[in-house]
Amino acid sequence: METFILFREGGTNALAVKGCEEILTTADEHFDYICASVGTGGTLAGLINSSKSSQQVLGFSALKGDFLKQDISKFAKQNNWQLINAYHFGGYAKINTELITFINQFKKVHQVALDPVYTGKMMYGIFDMVDTGYFKSDSKILAIHTGGLQGIEGMNAD
Repeated sequence: METFILFREGGTNALAVKGCEEILTTADEHFDYICASVGTGGTLAGLINSSKSSQQVLGFSALKGDFLKQDISKFAKQNNWQLINAYHFGGYAKINTELITFINQFKKVHQVALDPVYTGKMMYGIFDMVDTGYFKSDSKILAIHTGGLQGIEGMNAD
């Protein structure tokens, strides 16, 4: 007998969260902060569940609004997390010249491509929070790159 499992777009359900709990390994235990971009919240919930209680998990929302806290809370088993809403650039798939300039400069300097919908906003936020003193100077920050690179080419088109 075959089993059929439907995974809804966005992927946030108990199985998706369980899968994302496998992202962190024992090699990641020395990080003080774990950062990830957030769409529906499943990846962040998995990271929260597999993080150490001494670690702070920061989710950078790509969506405008505070509603994701409740969705993430349904799956999160710890309280060592925060949803950062300051870097959504107007909402899902919304961009501006400042974000695209940052993404392109980041790739030029670090040879790492970022997308404008998720990871670009997260990395922009991390850099801004470093610059504004959010993190202690000796903090170890892990940024999880979740992909989504197909969007950058369209954003760079004239």
